[in-house]
Amino acid sequence: MDRIDAMRAFVTVVNEGTFTRAADRMEMSPQLVSKYVSQLEQHLGVRLLNRTTRKIHLTEAGASYHQRAQQVLHDIDDMENQLGDLQTQARGLLRISAPVSFAIRHMAPLLAAFQKAHPAVTIDLQLNDRKVDIVEEGFDIALRIGHLKSSSLIAKRIARVRLVMCASPDYLTTHGTPERPDMLSDHHYLRYSYMDLDSNEAVHRWLRNAKGDMVSNNGDVLVEAAIAGAGIALQPTFIAGSAIREGKLRIVLPECEPEPMALYAVYAHRQLLASKVRSFVDFMDGYFGDPPYWDRFS
Repeated sequence: MDRIDAMRAFVTVVNEGTFTRAADRMEMSPQLVSKYVSQLEQHLGVRLLNRTTRKIHLTEAGASYHQRAQQVLHDIDDMENQLGDLQTQARGLLRISAPVSFAIRHMAPLLAAFQKAHPAVTIDLQLNDRKVDIVEEGFDIALRIGHLKSSSLIAKRIARVRLVMCASPDYLTTHGTPERPDMLSDHHYLRYSYMDLDSNEAVHRWLRNAKGDMVSNNGDVLVEAAIAGAGIALQPTFIAGSAIREGKLRIVLPECEPEPMALYAVYAHRQLLASKVRSFVDFMDGYFGDPPYWDRFS
């Protein structure tokens, strides 16, 4: 016996007044409805209904059980409706992990616009440049930058991420502008500690031999140091773009620019994806433009 189905049959019989009307409401035979109620009585060990040829009468136990059972069924329906809303309407807490510099510079307008479009969604944004474990740490989405390797996670490409070498005009006046990658070994390199120098990229091979006088795990710090004349930085244009546009930095060796990376929205499941996740990923798609607005400096 399915206890919930039996409980629903009993409540429907009481509410409709007869087994026949209850059967019509539940779209099943009167015999099956009667069977459900009889099995429920056997399970509970009490008589819930006194049956006559024309009417049914609740016993004292039946009246008490009917009241409680009706509330239980209402609670079950409410719970299922709420879960259904989570799948069809964007609502609930959306936990996002994002890289520090990208989030500080570019996420606030996006999040404000998203919440305006989906006011039932609450956002918890955590900034971290390390690769978080989405499932273990309870994130719905992680924004990641790079060349993603294959994994069990789902990744949606959001925007191109261009890497450029750049230095301040004063630095280049003092130390000279490198015209070939091999000339980088004579320069001060402001190294981002999380960046993997790909041996397949010529510029990366030469940067390994450059003077690594400054290392940081934050790109904003390195860009500001480059503006101050500390050396050459290899940084994404979503950080360095505004300084390049304003003339505070100049691009070095543009012909040796590394292969662009991308910004990805990474999440755990494609099937039964919560609407808050699906809505956010769809909202981000195309938001930054193609090419993205931070590349519009030349």
